[in-house]
Amino acid sequence: MAKITYIEHSGTEHVVDVANGLTVMEGARDNNIPGIEADCGGACACSTCHVIVDNEWFSKLGEASEEEEDMLDLAFGLTHTSRLGCQIKMSDEFDGLRVTLPSATRNMLVD
Repeated sequence: MAKITYIEHSGTEHVVDVANGLTVMEGARDNNIPGIEADCGGACACSTCHVIVDNEWFSKLGEASEEEEDMLDLAFGLTHTSRLGCQIKMSDEFDGLRVTLPSATRNMLVD
């Protein structure tokens, strides 16, 4: 189990335990963290679980897949440390992970 800090765009922090094997998106959903819509339910088919990973953690996550990169192109507020929460699977090595939620999410495929 790993602790993740979800930081709302307003600065409000939520520190929650997320079981190994779950994703950052599932951790937010299961703990009612505002700011992650997860419209596709984790199928990497939208960008509504976009998170901005703290710099110190970004390189530890490994490369995004081409599919994830395509969806990130649709994300609002994209940064160089943006990832989709549904593609970050939790493990003990990610204990302490910090992610910031963008000011808005949108699914450009259905907007």
